[in-house]
Amino acid sequence: MHLGQDDPLPPPSAAWGRDSPAPGLLALGGGLSVNRLLEAYGQATFPWYSDGQPVMWWSTDPRMTLHVNDFRLSASLKKGIQRLLRNDRLDIRIDHDFRDIIAHCAKAPRAGQAGTWIVKDMIHAYERLHLAGHAHSVETWLDGQLVGGLYCVSIGKAVFGESMFALQSNASKIALAALVSLCRAQEVSLIDCQQNTQHLASLGAKEIPRDAFVAHVHSAKQQSPMRWKFEHLYWQELSIG
Repeated sequence: MHLGQDDPLPPPSAAWGRDSPAPGLLALGGGLSVNRLLEAYGQATFPWYSDGQPVMWWSTDPRMTLHVNDFRLSASLKKGIQRLLRNDRLDIRIDHDFRDIIAHCAKAPRAGQAGTWIVKDMIHAYERLHLAGHAHSVETWLDGQLVGGLYCVSIGKAVFGESMFALQSNASKIALAALVSLCRAQEVSLIDCQQNTQHLASLGAKEIPRDAFVAHVHSAKQQSPMRWKFEHLYWQELSIG
């Protein structure tokens, strides 16, 4: 379905099925305004496309998600984080430099991909969404230098992970661990991961039926918004501190 600027998105159930050429594809076009993005995420839909293509909207079934209580952090990395904190070398910053975070994510190499789906129009769209208070960066700073991070979308207590990058080993995992800690502390149960990857599965993410995810989003988006500030005590949610 091709969308005009003012056309509503179809419901997720209208997405192409598993046996189609593009499983999960819901619609094309319609722009990337803040209202459009909020409409899409509010019904468990996300944009994903490459340069030279129209905006493509997806609602995959099943959906890769991370239940925050299922997050797996290796014992060695947990000890490493504790050591960095003890030596006052590690700092987690929220929304300190969203633009830099998404730019790094756009440049990060991806296995099996020659380019990036975080094209210029996408970057500008999420910068606008950030200014509107619905896109956030979680940043790993080591010895005063940015070494990794992620950005995500949030509506109420519905959290949608978008992309991560690391300039040093484990820096993106530390950012994800911080996001999980933040979510646990604020009673957020689930983080959307969109795509099934071996890396995400190794951290505890798993697929759930789309209907279950849509129901979760419908409930979570109506709850009071998260407080996007990281406190040191949140590490205790992962027995770190």
